[in-house]
Amino acid sequence: MKYLRRLVWYLSSRLLILFCVLGLMTMAFYFSMNATNIYIILKDGMAKRAQVVMMGEDENLNAYFSSAYLERDALLIEARSGKSSYQNYYTIKGFDHRINLDSFWCWPWEDTARATITERIPAIDGKLKSSAREEAEAAGLSLTTPKWQTTQYNALLSRENGQWRIRNLSTIKVLDSN
Repeated sequence: MKYLRRLVWYLSSRLLILFCVLGLMTMAFYFSMNATNIYIILKDGMAKRAQVVMMGEDENLNAYFSSAYLERDALLIEARSGKSSYQNYYTIKGFDHRINLDSFWCWPWEDTARATITERIPAIDGKLKSSAREEAEAAGLSLTTPKWQTTQYNALLSRENGQWRIRNLSTIKVLDSN
């Protein structure tokens, strides 16, 4: 009986250790999967947002942002109403968009995540429209495209129907321009 009890204790302790290791590995896998998905949504969504603001292209931002956020984003409202200086005075051909994921947290079993990101655009390929030269000079704009403000954001994301979407962006601080 003594040997049977030792054998059962030995097997149960090894199984407990095995299940703990497997549980940690599963949590690490789901955390990594969420982190990767969220990084891609943030990177692509913020790049499409900048593209809409600068180039005026009507992109489907609903794949990246919640519709409630799109209705209240000041940059997008300004761009869609025709008040963007990038669209009115400059011809933008392209830009170099960069996102740094400063911090991130999401439990594997939750449908919300928080991230701190820094958005910057170090290079904008564009020039002043010849038709808008006089207006731009009157408005005090330069001949080269204006710099995009490097900004640090708190991002709140939620998983809706199995897909992550940016639900809110709040500005932490505006950093020095490029």
